[in-house]
Amino acid sequence: MTDATGAAPVLTDSEGRPLPLQNPHDSGPARPASASFWARRSTRLTGGALLPLLLLAVWQYVTTTGLVPPYQLPSPGSVWRAAIDLAQRGDLQTHLAISVQRVLIGFAIGALVALVVAAFVGLSRAGDVLLAPTLAAVRAVPSLAWVPLLILWMKIGEESKITLVAIGAFFPIYTTVAAALRHVDPHLVEAGRAFGLRGVALFRSVQLPAVIPSVMSGLRLGLAQAWLFLVAAELIAASMGLGFLLTDSQNNGRVDRILLAIVLLAVIGKLTDSVVALVEKQLLRRFA
Repeated sequence: MTDATGAAPVLTDSEGRPLPLQNPHDSGPARPASASFWARRSTRLTGGALLPLLLLAVWQYVTTTGLVPPYQLPSPGSVWRAAIDLAQRGDLQTHLAISVQRVLIGFAIGALVALVVAAFVGLSRAGDVLLAPTLAAVRAVPSLAWVPLLILWMKIGEESKITLVAIGAFFPIYTTVAAALRHVDPHLVEAGRAFGLRGVALFRSVQLPAVIPSVMSGLRLGLAQAWLFLVAAELIAASMGLGFLLTDSQNNGRVDRILLAIVLLAVIGKLTDSVVALVEKQLLRRFA
């Protein structure tokens, strides 16, 4: 509003001092400086590296000072030399490639089946009644319990290992997505039906975008579980892979290689999780 002269009035407080005018385009209070600092990419990268570097420094200290004997905890240098030795002979690359291949194939199969079953259970009362109790019981079976049965059915080959990885990836994805579909806002569904959406069109346009965050969270959990089940498979029935490297190193007393396999599993698991996180960011940006 303006006064009789056409100028905007100046707001004052009780003592006659002018008050700052609020910008009409201002969307709200500015973010605190601390929040913007922790949101920076450089801060996240640096902060995320602090704890691993600290653990590495402690590891180096306790091994060089003799606080822990080398036969129990080799130094980081010993682990690095073991990695170089395996890489020069070509074994390290083979172990890595085979394990990654098993995880990717098993994860893809388990994720696809989990999404289909989750859609049936989460969107259908019949599916919820018929499948949910049985799947909840099967989910409680430990990973190692599947190994003898899979070996009996599929022998010691890639099929049994990939199947075990698929089982591991299935349940986190199924559980997360099915629960998310059950709790989609009914007002959104009714709005979609009011616009004539039914069946697949309703699922694609309304329900799927609403559960994208849950789908991506389930995929990340399923990928982590796939790595766990891979190690379980390779510990018992494998002649190559990181799980086999763990077993073989234990039998030969090579603690440096055991630590190397553990570090590699942690690093590769984090890298694959980061790839899924990037996909999640792009999907959320598109469907938000």
